[in-house]
Amino acid sequence: MEQTAVLLLVVFSLSCPAAEALDNGLALTPTMGWLHWERFMCNINCDKDPDNCISEKLYMQMADVMVKEGWKDAGYEYVCIDDCWPSHDRDAKGRLQADPRRFPGGIKKLADYVHSKGLKLGIYGDVGKNTCAGYPGSLGYYEVDAQTFADWGVDLLKFDGCYMNWTLLGEGYVNMSKALNKTGKSILYSCDDEHKEYLFRYNSLPSQTGLPLIKTSSFPVAGPGGWNDPDMLVIGNFGLSHDQQESQMALWAIMAAPLLMSNDLRNICPRSKKLLQNKLIIDISQDSLGKQGSLTGKFDSFEIWERPLSEKRLAAAVLNKQEIGGPRGFVIRAIPGWKMCDPKCNVTQILPEYKEMGVQTPKSNIVLSVNPSGTALLTITPLSSDFTEMYKLRWEDLSVKQKHATIL
Repeated sequence: MEQTAVLLLVVFSLSCPAAEALDNGLALTPTMGWLHWERFMCNINCDKDPDNCISEKLYMQMADVMVKEGWKDAGYEYVCIDDCWPSHDRDAKGRLQADPRRFPGGIKKLADYVHSKGLKLGIYGDVGKNTCAGYPGSLGYYEVDAQTFADWGVDLLKFDGCYMNWTLLGEGYVNMSKALNKTGKSILYSCDDEHKEYLFRYNSLPSQTGLPLIKTSSFPVAGPGGWNDPDMLVIGNFGLSHDQQESQMALWAIMAAPLLMSNDLRNICPRSKKLLQNKLIIDISQDSLGKQGSLTGKFDSFEIWERPLSEKRLAAAVLNKQEIGGPRGFVIRAIPGWKMCDPKCNVTQILPEYKEMGVQTPKSNIVLSVNPSGTALLTITPLSSDFTEMYKLRWEDLSVKQKHATIL
């Protein structure tokens, strides 16, 4: 691919062409932000539901909350519009235009508002004749639409794949990529289509519990500049237990997946907010090594997912696939990457609760307690024999000082 200003963010489709990450400073770590679809869908009835319909008011309010409630500080930076934003008709020059009743100020004004908050604006389009909800698609208008998005100041384009012959999707995505490049503006480009193989699908088990069904990714190539996207985080939304929410957050971090929330940040429960803003989980997601994790073990209704981290560390997630019963035990040394604990390692448990497990050995007998549909998330740091001895001496010295202080 020629040198360009646009980056293909998502290569998670059976038909999407492979993309080469560009050295343009975009998406060096998985994208973080908010997207409307899973929570607000195509609600366009602003007369009956003015606070939740797809309108400029909704995105302005989300931008305000992202700044006020610590989301921006936690790393979430994109406010993204999904389907159902446009007018059903293009303007006299063939350009897309926002629905005038729901977006009276237009997208340019909305982008300026979002930018004034130190955030970025994402928008939605489609490679075919129409969007998935039946609004105008970009087929035959790739250059016009790309320039329109650039003129508006859009920072991310989610490009769907409805109403298009699947054999032509790859060509269509490339054509829009070229059109975006031609504008000269850096725009994060998210390739998304109806034939994608999701890693996770919700509400698909017989009990309708919403426990994710996990499949090994067929698209392992990911790293700084481009990330596989198993779709939106629905944490804080309806339908998932808290254990299932923890599982989604942990596994998205392990897979180096974009953290794009789809919920109502204006009314989110404190426990879900704390999970989404958990710095230790976000640190795994945004790790500078940029390696995507994978499924490394599967037995007795447990799955083990592991991700290499910078400084030779490892993140591991142990998922309990059972839906009923109580917490089950998992012997920690059964994690395939536990071999890095020879001679010793330091272990930190992040989920379901933070716990420093200290220095461990290859023969450690710690048993993790994992709830049904829940996940235990750990980081493992290998220790050299010299470091272990130094750690031991410092711990003993600290213990002596604490004992002495108690006597005094």
